[in-house]
Amino acid sequence: MLVKHFRDGLIEEEHDGYVLTTNKGQATDYPYFLRSCAKPLQASLMIDYGLDEKYDLTGEEIALCCGSNAGEKCHTDIAERLMKKFGLKYEWLRCGLHKPLSKTRQFEMAVNGEKVTYYHNNCVGKHILFLALCKENGWDVATYDQIENPLQQKVKDKIYKLCEVKKEYPITKDGCGVPIHSMPLKNILTGFINLFKDEKYKKIKYAFLQHPYILGGEDRLDTEIIQNSDTLVAKVGAGGLCVVVNTKINDGLIVKINDCNMDTRRLVVFEALNNLGWSDYKCDKSIKTLHGDIVGEIKINLPWE
Repeated sequence: MLVKHFRDGLIEEEHDGYVLTTNKGQATDYPYFLRSCAKPLQASLMIDYGLDEKYDLTGEEIALCCGSNAGEKCHTDIAERLMKKFGLKYEWLRCGLHKPLSKTRQFEMAVNGEKVTYYHNNCVGKHILFLALCKENGWDVATYDQIENPLQQKVKDKIYKLCEVKKEYPITKDGCGVPIHSMPLKNILTGFINLFKDEKYKKIKYAFLQHPYILGGEDRLDTEIIQNSDTLVAKVGAGGLCVVVNTKINDGLIVKINDCNMDTRRLVVFEALNNLGWSDYKCDKSIKTLHGDIVGEIKINLPWE
């Protein structure tokens, strides 16, 4: 049990989950799907196949391929630029349609009568990269989202290698339709540390550190974490996940909130980062009325305290 909400002394909410570093917290061998936490691991293939150098990819372009963007104009502009740079066709994208994650951008589009496109999908950067890898290697672009495609086999092998996975775990489809892998939380954390400490992938690290808003955007937790630190990189994933790597000491933190409550995830992540001495970001843990009266508090119980 990580979080309890007390209103006037009575427990009103409870949220359980896991908080782990490389040497703190209680691990579980239960496998969880990586969801969007897989994106920087998947994006390592752009370096392996030399797309970063061949197409002179900018830090912003690399960040978009690694992130879950909020669908703001700064994101969609980069997505369109990448499509042209790689020589891809819009109709090849199979990420699906959804409104931008940015509430501000949703409002702007509603006022202006703009239609949602694939470029507003938070996973579009990953899908553009997948298509580019297929085009570059002669793999079928029409089936790039299928596990049988050579691309997805390469993705699986790469993730398993980075995460030091030694056995098979369940595979399903992510929300955007591509295969997504599962594994214990400790393996996910291992994969992130292995990626961000490797000099070979320093362009990915600096894309995170230098372009956190392109990585996420408005109201995105990973963007907030990176913007308030000089050494932390972070990636969120659906299902209550967040992974943070301290690039200065090559250690990391992974948080899994079992009921997937995003506000709880944010509070637990910052509480853990502050406790570890990796940040000093202040989060309000008081419970207030609309008039500002304090009527309760949120208590966080880290597993190593």
